[in-house]
Amino acid sequence: MKQAYIKRKIESTILEAAKYFPVITVTGPRQSGKTTMLKHIFPHLHYYSLEDLDTRSFAMEDPVRFLHLHEDGMILDEVHNYPELLSYIQGIVDEQPHKKFVLSGSSNFALLKKVSQSLAGRSGVFELMPLSIEEVKGQIEYVDDADQLLYQGLYPAVCSCKNIPKFLYPSYVKTYLERDVRDLLNVKDIRLFNMFLKLCAGRIGSVFNASEIAGEIGVSSKTIQAWVSILQASYVVYLLPPYFENSRKRLTKSPKMYFCDTGLACTLLGIESAEQLAFDKMRGHLFENLIVVELLKRRLNEGKESNLYFYRDSNQNEVDILVNNGSSLDAIEVKSAMTYNPSFEKALLKVNEWVNPPVGKRTIIYAGTLEDDKGDIRLLNYRNM
Repeated sequence: MKQAYIKRKIESTILEAAKYFPVITVTGPRQSGKTTMLKHIFPHLHYYSLEDLDTRSFAMEDPVRFLHLHEDGMILDEVHNYPELLSYIQGIVDEQPHKKFVLSGSSNFALLKKVSQSLAGRSGVFELMPLSIEEVKGQIEYVDDADQLLYQGLYPAVCSCKNIPKFLYPSYVKTYLERDVRDLLNVKDIRLFNMFLKLCAGRIGSVFNASEIAGEIGVSSKTIQAWVSILQASYVVYLLPPYFENSRKRLTKSPKMYFCDTGLACTLLGIESAEQLAFDKMRGHLFENLIVVELLKRRLNEGKESNLYFYRDSNQNEVDILVNNGSSLDAIEVKSAMTYNPSFEKALLKVNEWVNPPVGKRTIIYAGTLEDDKGDIRLLNYRNM
């Protein structure tokens, strides 16, 4: 039976941008659903993948003829395999603006650099993450069980039952992460990199300290920084910056580390079932990870950059998430418990003493079913955030 297509929230944003840009570029993690979505929303365009050796060879040997195969343009997947093609696309869309080129790739370091160089002002650029709770709610049963959701994650292959976590995520690490790192950094001892991945998973929700991890593995702090950059560019981890009124400090102070999908993080943590996860010391951190990334997906699906931060000061006052709306902030505390406790409100009651501009909405997101969106502090279940 053919699996029903899951509509992505970002579709309307991309289609609107396609009215104004001759080129659309979509990056994101491998297997996040980019190809499926682009074929669905641009059904009239022919599809080519530069992962295919014959296609790539044709494109490299005769790029002009390749790009003129179809009058209306084409979808070009895995375009990071031959980023030089973008220079030829620039010339074509300048002369023939009716042609539409839709580009996708999984490595934003190579692709976005070339897009900014060759297609500045000509391409709308978007990031597609794995599925969001909002996209699958009511369609995927395990979303209603927090432990199952954290363990299984939200990669389309798992959500559509085409694969299961114990096979998908270990394969993902071996096939993609190790290959990307080998290709980009020429890592000779992949064992050290795997140790690094697991140490990162164990630090979810913690402030990132390159020197500390370097000491545990036995490599330089500079090497750790380079590896983290690759994980960011491959959409494996997301670094949440600290909030300061002085934007320069935001750039220099250490961020918190999260994974772009909790299912992958569980595999790296050695968690092999939702039942095991329920008693694991990392459960609370993984739940916080889920909420941070869901808020990030919401922002990216609107074609906007992240406006998320965390707050921590020298007195150890802390707020899990601050959403910067420009003239005001929203403050969010994340709790993995299913039972409400008044202590959940402690930081939110004091947050306006710590930050400026003033906090507008204050929200607790937790795993329980009791909700209240009428009071000064809203209480929401994670499915309804």
